[in-house]
Amino acid sequence: MSAIAPNPNAERRAELLATAARVFAEQGYNATTVRRIADAAGMLAGSLYYHFDSKEAMLDEILTAFLDELWACYDTVLAAGLGPRDTLGALVTQSFRQIDRHGPAVAIYQKESKHLSAQPRFAHLAGSQPKFEHAWLRTLERGVAERDFRADLDVRLVYRFVRDTVWVAASWYRPGGVHSAQEIARQYLSMVLAGITTRG
Repeated sequence: MSAIAPNPNAERRAELLATAARVFAEQGYNATTVRRIADAAGMLAGSLYYHFDSKEAMLDEILTAFLDELWACYDTVLAAGLGPRDTLGALVTQSFRQIDRHGPAVAIYQKESKHLSAQPRFAHLAGSQPKFEHAWLRTLERGVAERDFRADLDVRLVYRFVRDTVWVAASWYRPGGVHSAQEIARQYLSMVLAGITTRG
């Protein structure tokens, strides 16, 4: 059986989307033009339209790829039947893995999703935040109910702390750096679940 040859057009699209994601993350969606993306990709603006019909189409594909993969990972974790502590650990680990894989998309989503979701093309973004919140709050509430987590915790406040401290890592994490996404997740969970002070 012969190997399936790679699709050059698909590979080129992926490269252009990666370039566009970096430009959107650095410049902001409104300030980014098709010409700016084309310049960063080393091509004429007209040539970019061979692959995408607009900058909206590019951004939609970037954000959809990130969110689809994130939710596939989260859904797998939530369906695994793990205890609350292990579920929390797996959600944190998957979040850092998505930052590793989709860093610019995460940055775009954090900065732009609120105003983008008011546009018809990006209305689907509005449903992601409550779904995300429900997954984390349900895990924290289950942990309190099963006495894995302290009963005096304000789970909504804990959720906000965890959400913000995990996803802000997209602003400083660089793939291929000293620490892998897995190692950062391990260190983070160690601080959250065990604290940073020595015992005794």
